[in-house]
Amino acid sequence: MSDAVIQVIFSPSGRRGTFQSGVNVVTAARRLGVDIACLCGGNAVCGRCQVHLVEGEFAKYAVTSSQAHLSPLTRREAALREQGLLHRSARLSCQTRLLGDVVLDVPDSSQQFQSVICKHSTVQALQINPAIHVLPLELEPADFAVSDAERLLSQCERDFDLPELHIHIDALRQLGTALRQSRKLSVVILNQRQIIAIWPGSHDALYGVALDIGSTTLAAQLCDLKSGTVLASAGAMNPQIRYGDDVMSRLSYLMQNPDGQTELTDAVRRAVGDLILVLSHNAGLDAQQILDISVVGNPTMHHLFFGLDPRALGVTPFALVTREALSMCAESLRLPVNSAAQIYGLPCIAGHVGSDAAAVVLAERPDLQSSMMLIIDIGTNAEIILGNQLRLLACSCPTGPAFEGAQLSAGQRAATGAIERVRIDRQTLAPRVKVIGCPSWSDDERFGDTAITGICGSGMIEIIAELFMSGVIRPDGKIDGARHGKHPRLVLQGRTWSYLVWQTPGQNPLYITQNDVRAIQLAKAALYASTMLLMQQLDIQRVDQIRLAGAFGSYIDVYYAMVLGLIPDCALAKVSAAGNAAGSGARIALLDRHARSTIEQLVQRIEKIETALATDFQEHFVAAMPFPHASHTFPSLSPLHPNEEPL
Repeated sequence: MSDAVIQVIFSPSGRRGTFQSGVNVVTAARRLGVDIACLCGGNAVCGRCQVHLVEGEFAKYAVTSSQAHLSPLTRREAALREQGLLHRSARLSCQTRLLGDVVLDVPDSSQQFQSVICKHSTVQALQINPAIHVLPLELEPADFAVSDAERLLSQCERDFDLPELHIHIDALRQLGTALRQSRKLSVVILNQRQIIAIWPGSHDALYGVALDIGSTTLAAQLCDLKSGTVLASAGAMNPQIRYGDDVMSRLSYLMQNPDGQTELTDAVRRAVGDLILVLSHNAGLDAQQILDISVVGNPTMHHLFFGLDPRALGVTPFALVTREALSMCAESLRLPVNSAAQIYGLPCIAGHVGSDAAAVVLAERPDLQSSMMLIIDIGTNAEIILGNQLRLLACSCPTGPAFEGAQLSAGQRAATGAIERVRIDRQTLAPRVKVIGCPSWSDDERFGDTAITGICGSGMIEIIAELFMSGVIRPDGKIDGARHGKHPRLVLQGRTWSYLVWQTPGQNPLYITQNDVRAIQLAKAALYASTMLLMQQLDIQRVDQIRLAGAFGSYIDVYYAMVLGLIPDCALAKVSAAGNAAGSGARIALLDRHARSTIEQLVQRIEKIETALATDFQEHFVAAMPFPHASHTFPSLSPLHPNEEPL
């Protein structure tokens, strides 16, 4: 075995480390805390521990990932591949040794504790007026002097006052076959202008998908276009994460790799296609029955999905290819739905404020409020909207993946086994935790059988806030281990202190390190500074209400968000979760064609503030670094969470 030191990076977790050449992949994964299912104990029987090599140059990690850096295919792997049980691009982690630097993708199917994609959306009042509807027709007998298409168009004009219809080529191909079966037809009309499908007999069921393409996760809802009912919901990790954790790192990859745009576009379209098939299966439908799809995403995700070059977004002035709403056939994107189905992309706002932010505005309607409303859609790239019926401002904020648990020492995505809630005893510093998959709170003496695998974003926020209120973390963010003497939970690691969160026999201990605290500080300071910049533009000192959107925003405890200074001072009763507001906006646009024209007009009113070019941003950022922040006016930092009993 060589003594060479090689580097391995696992996506989507972002965990990475260095090992001696020749180490087994599953061994490296376990040492780094990467979740790979190996149910047969490494005997290459279960086939569950599949990983995919991501080839190419990764400047972010200073590595070149290549097939040559993995050991040759074993006979067992070859046999599984012949049986169709091992994908041609996959390797078994229990059979593969690392010979050089690699980036490895761990798909959901290989994870024992699969990510919990929780991007729930709620819509209070829906207007059902979709862009697609069905007309029942009974054509008159054929006439040798008139074509079938002419008869169809003439009858649509006569019976339904639709004089300017034209027929999509796919519908035209269906016409002859349909008429051979019945003169009674169901004609599917798009936007009162185009016939996109023709079915024999009577069919009135229509289906569509509302799709939210996030930097980290994809979320989709399959809807009945007549009733507005959500028939199925599903989520998945965005596979583009293997090319970078955030939009700027992906844009950097595009700039350095000639085929980068094709790779990222193909990756997200395949994932969306798979998600649509899952939705269809869960709802008991044929995906060919899907005839309308509304799409939202930040500008980089939006551009890549629609095949637009987003590289200009990587440099000032962060120009979009287009701000306009987009409409095209599903066939052009190779999605597994009816080839004539419409794909509608909501308009973007400007710069890095995309159609997802526009969808949030459509769902929350701050333009109809008399009070000052702040909406923060928290993700890898956060969007912030501030205003009321008089004026609306928006900006984007690159918070990075720290809020989602990524790139932190014990951090992980939300999944079974992740710590999601924490309370710390002010005297003993002992933690009490709530773990995803475990119904009750637990401490060291009363913990059940569920294995703790890491700490997700909401848990990380609560631990740091609790340590701050316990005096372990100072306002400047430094872990003050010396203040508590030789406390067993405060460990000196090099020149900085760490807090021991959990120790499970036989597993690596989970710590909150000084670097973890700094990562949260940087993310929350960027978020808070961006909000302050918008408030400064409107010359206001406080906001009347705050809505936290996105998966992280839905699960974070607003008390701790204010304790750490993620959000500006506001009455806690006026701070609430909006769920997946971007997904809600996508659903509104799917079910109401008039909402599409509403948001297309509304985005013209929104003023975009570019934080990267604002001269005051750095000042706000520095002031936001302390806990809670330099201008803190939060009324009291109670040692207990509101309405909570002592430990």
